[in-house]
Amino acid sequence: MRVGILTGGGDCPGLNAVIRAAVRKGERHYGDELVGFLDAWDGVRDRRTTPLSVESMRGMLPRGGTVLGTRRGSPFETDDGVEHVKQSMSDFGLDGLIVIGGNGSLSIACRLHAEHGIPIVGVPKTIDNDIEGTDLTFGFTTAVQIATDAIDRLHTTAESHDRVMVVEVMGRHTGWIATHAGIAGGATAVLIPEIPFDISELCERLTRRHERGRFASIVVVAEGAEPAAGTLEMEEKVYDRFGHVVLGGVATRIAHAIAEQTGFETRVVQLGHVQRGGTPTAFDRVLSTRFGVAAIDAVHAQEWGKMTVLRGENIELEDLTVAVGKTRTVDMELFDGVASHFFA
Repeated sequence: MRVGILTGGGDCPGLNAVIRAAVRKGERHYGDELVGFLDAWDGVRDRRTTPLSVESMRGMLPRGGTVLGTRRGSPFETDDGVEHVKQSMSDFGLDGLIVIGGNGSLSIACRLHAEHGIPIVGVPKTIDNDIEGTDLTFGFTTAVQIATDAIDRLHTTAESHDRVMVVEVMGRHTGWIATHAGIAGGATAVLIPEIPFDISELCERLTRRHERGRFASIVVVAEGAEPAAGTLEMEEKVYDRFGHVVLGGVATRIAHAIAEQTGFETRVVQLGHVQRGGTPTAFDRVLSTRFGVAAIDAVHAQEWGKMTVLRGENIELEDLTVAVGKTRTVDMELFDGVASHFFA
């Protein structure tokens, strides 16, 4: 078979490991020829490709980013976008397409298959861990480890200067990274999009902590966290061309409020894209590899309209429709259970 592969949306540790695994099993086991589309759907539209082989993917297992390049966008943005996809599939003689992406990319893949019959298999990826249907997405544990390492280092400087450190991590709609990094890093408080926060309650908690003689605190904030109505004035939201709120900066506003209400010296650390770059953890390399193998197997089984998922210890296939228009939010039993005992 001839199989196309593309990566869409934001970059994520483990993308190259997925591609490598699909290529290795496809070429060595099935005798496939694999073609990579450059820069996501833009590459499909413009017919920009690169051949993928076992040889070309050597050394890619630990490498971050994606050798194919990635960006946001959709063939549905233009009237002839879907026709470009069909024509590219025909021109390159492709029997199927593997789409590796997050909620947006998988929604596009689902629609292309359901409405236009394009043979597609999806692979879910996001450091945010917010895709329905799978227990975990690759890239998440890497992002958590990076955030945890940063928090570990911030503890010592916070203690040296009797400071409150407000650490902003990624998490547009969910607080998976913030929750796990907060638990692993021994944070004083964690603010997530799922639960609007009250800045006064946070300041009271920090004050009580300092009254007990603990003069250093770490507050972990997901970038999508928002205050409860009327508790903290925020700047007016700005949107990008895809209709997404431009995030980043909530930690700065929170830090200013903490300093004003408590008088504690407060500093901000925004980890930003550091969480998405660099080499994936061993766990993510293994999960990515398993997803890549399962994806090429699904292509040969003609399991179109499906995506690879992790269920417990097993890799399974799930309908792409399960992920469309949904967001997998933080398990409140985990958050509340841990928060009530450890965040203080």
